[in-house]
Amino acid sequence: MKDLKIKESGKILVVDDQPLNVELLEADLLSHGYEVVTAYDGKSALEKVANESPDLILLDVMMPGMDGFEVCRRLKIDQETLLIPIVMVTALSARDDRIRGIEVGVDDFLTKPYDKQELQARVKSLLRVKMFTDELEKAEAVIASLALGVEAKDSYTEEHCNRLSRYSVAMGKNLGLPPEQLRALRLGGILHDVGKIGIPDAILQKQGKLSVEEFGVMQQHPVIGFNICSPLRSLKHVLPIIRHHHERCDGSGYPDGLRGEDIPLTARILTIVDVYDALRTERPYKPAYDHAKAMEILSEETAKGWYDPNLLEKFTKLNLEDL
Repeated sequence: MKDLKIKESGKILVVDDQPLNVELLEADLLSHGYEVVTAYDGKSALEKVANESPDLILLDVMMPGMDGFEVCRRLKIDQETLLIPIVMVTALSARDDRIRGIEVGVDDFLTKPYDKQELQARVKSLLRVKMFTDELEKAEAVIASLALGVEAKDSYTEEHCNRLSRYSVAMGKNLGLPPEQLRALRLGGILHDVGKIGIPDAILQKQGKLSVEEFGVMQQHPVIGFNICSPLRSLKHVLPIIRHHHERCDGSGYPDGLRGEDIPLTARILTIVDVYDALRTERPYKPAYDHAKAMEILSEETAKGWYDPNLLEKFTKLNLEDL
């Protein structure tokens, strides 16, 4: 990452209801080699974001209809656009307006009339941040592809990762977890078994019961997955899921033998949905159980102390058919 060359270019969306303001900003940005797209109101700005995927947005506040605050709010609550840096270019200098801008997710402010050098400095800085964010997303995508590649080797686990993501996020929302934990659950559903890439196919695809030695090898996959993903700071909330989704509340799980609430909440959530989905899926050693039978087995194993009973109760109330 240290040797990564910083690219001094990018696509910038300029949004202002005054054509002259747009023309001035566009001219300044084009003179420095940036690609510029424009919009003159909030609605068209959202359409341009969807169609053009800008790297940065220069956004006016005072516009008819949908103002800049609302445009920013909508972009920052959308998983697809929340990481696009937004600079509010405004004549407003009141403290309350700036606080409101921060509350809806504005990344920076530029006061009209703007200084050209200040404009270029802020644009250059935020585009660098966006570039590094994009690089992290690409790294996450590569790891996710590895995880889905592991899943694809086994016809019995088709779509398993996507189902776990949906079920886990639904559980997290039911529990009122914050956005970063919901993101961790979504990614955890996909990445939880990425460590199986380090397990021999002879063990992964064995039709019968694993021997003691083979199961010992299989038990290493959470640690392998943890080590693969730990260099990425963007996955820090996902790491507990990857490492601890095979722990049991009575301490009989692996790899660390954690007990009860020492097991991270997100890992306890994914454990339940992982076991449920495995029960509902045909495997070489068992048939696919129906929902009622799967819940019965989950309840029995929870009574043994394996899983969190409070989370199981929440899980039983989800309408999985709608997920």
